[in-house]
Amino acid sequence: MKRYISRLNNWQLAITSGILIGISYHPIHLGFLVYFGFLPIFHSWFINKSKKNMVSGYLFGFVYNLISNYWMATNSGAESIVVIFSLLAATIYLSIFWALAGAAIGFIEKPSYRLLILPFLIVTIEWIRSFGPLGFSMGNLAITQMDFLPLLQYLEYAGTYIIAFWIILVNVLIYYHLFIHNFSKQELKLIFITTILIIGFGWTKIHTSRNQENTTELSIAVIQPNLDPNEKWDKSTRELTINIMDSLHRKAIGLDPDIILFPETALPAYLRINNKVRNRLQNIVDQSNIPILIGTVDRRFDNKGKKLFYNSSMFICPNKDYLMYDKIHLVPFAEYDLMPSLLHPLGELNLNIDRGVFMPGENYTIFNYNGVGFSNLICYESTLPHYARRFIKNGAEFLMIQANDGWLGKSSGPYQHFEHARLRAIENRVTVIRSGNTGISGVILPNGKIKKKVTLGRQSVFKESIVLGEPGSMYSKYGDLFSSICFVIFTFLSLVVSCIKK
Repeated sequence: MKRYISRLNNWQLAITSGILIGISYHPIHLGFLVYFGFLPIFHSWFINKSKKNMVSGYLFGFVYNLISNYWMATNSGAESIVVIFSLLAATIYLSIFWALAGAAIGFIEKPSYRLLILPFLIVTIEWIRSFGPLGFSMGNLAITQMDFLPLLQYLEYAGTYIIAFWIILVNVLIYYHLFIHNFSKQELKLIFITTILIIGFGWTKIHTSRNQENTTELSIAVIQPNLDPNEKWDKSTRELTINIMDSLHRKAIGLDPDIILFPETALPAYLRINNKVRNRLQNIVDQSNIPILIGTVDRRFDNKGKKLFYNSSMFICPNKDYLMYDKIHLVPFAEYDLMPSLLHPLGELNLNIDRGVFMPGENYTIFNYNGVGFSNLICYESTLPHYARRFIKNGAEFLMIQANDGWLGKSSGPYQHFEHARLRAIENRVTVIRSGNTGISGVILPNGKIKKKVTLGRQSVFKESIVLGEPGSMYSKYGDLFSSICFVIFTFLSLVVSCIKK
């Protein structure tokens, strides 16, 4: 491997790493590639200065993100030119972080210092990238490790960022052994034993039950209608869609669950203002005595009479007023215009509802069923760890997720999206129930194991019982403490190394 890497030039090193990391993402099951996939780009960074490192870092990021996020270009809800532009724009933006990483490493002279800083630097990149209106966690390295459940148990302590730290640390150790100093037999033995202990501890966490003294058992029915989102809002098919959903609703009632979960924007109607459809649902709920959580769109007016649209969930209980939750983190350019004056045409991307320009919600709503609190994440929100954590801190004892990945067909997007639900379950040690319009729906246990899963492209109604123990974890309580510490250590080491250099 050393001989092969040494023969490559800078752009070949960057592209090789980009390909290896890009194809390691779920669902291809090549996650092991990340444990040596960074070696070529690290070598490029270690033999060059800051300017060249910025270029090679950008090229690496471009190839890596283009491959891992290709699913963005499969969005059937927009014109081909628009989705291709969206993919390129996202790739260009996300690659900037890797260019900055390369530049930062280039300012450090000694290879050993560069290796020391790298794990803290990459964690800092992933952490910063998850915030703001362009917050993006779909590309987090933890998604490459979904087949290695023992390792993922550490999410409960530090979130997904500890997995990124581990991956980069392994690459650093391999690079150090190949290019700087061969480890002795004793050092290799110590590394091997440490690795076994880390994996062994994770394995015990999978099979160790949490405190179950105060447990509650609930049964949840999940509806996966498998309806084409491109046709749902067509006037000629709206009544048919409502009838299909009504039939699936009654099928779910027949399973006698405690709660019924529908997917995102389940019906082609504004349920809050469409009294006919909402009253129809309310009557069914009253008769069955089974509450439902259903995705809907909502339209309101501000004090100037301007229409405001929301992507929402409605919790309808027997003989009670409904409750609403409005999606807080919207998808930039698809659900709202981040830069309306510059990129106005992208506002047409998503829905057949006016321009599909939504307003963000403000409240972290906790729904209640017989004294049990739960919350709902709508689609893209489930990929961002801090939203799930906030709900748990506010009192949610389990999480529901409503999604509509039908726009993405059978690309890798829906598969990666489902895996984020598993990450949220482990991070917060809570059960997660997911309903996707066309899939993937399922029930995920607090240790990340999948209790029930319905694949893409199937219509299904199923019921699963869940046992609710004590929710929350160290990550739920302290959040991104680990990544914050990594940021501080990276900053401190960079300053120290700069002083040594001077």
